[in-house]
Amino acid sequence: MTLKELIKGKRVHFKFYRDGDLWYATDDGFEFPVPISDTGTGIFRAEDSAIQYMRWIRKHLAERAEWERQRAEQARNIAPGAPAH
Repeated sequence: MTLKELIKGKRVHFKFYRDGDLWYATDDGFEFPVPISDTGTGIFRAEDSAIQYMRWIRKHLAERAEWERQRAEQARNIAPGAPAH
């Protein structure tokens, strides 16, 4: 999904807190972290407009795209017939 599809007219819902991150999910089920260190004096509600969380959604989309790129690159580097580890 694109950033626009994830935020336009959508809401986010708080899921859980773990290891310094507030985890939210969009109406579409896209989960993303909001680092506590990046919250300042902000108020983070259990449910809110997705547009307010665009910076963290964008960041996590970019991270996921990079992970996918690295995964694809590693898959190309595995010789056919080589044992998987």
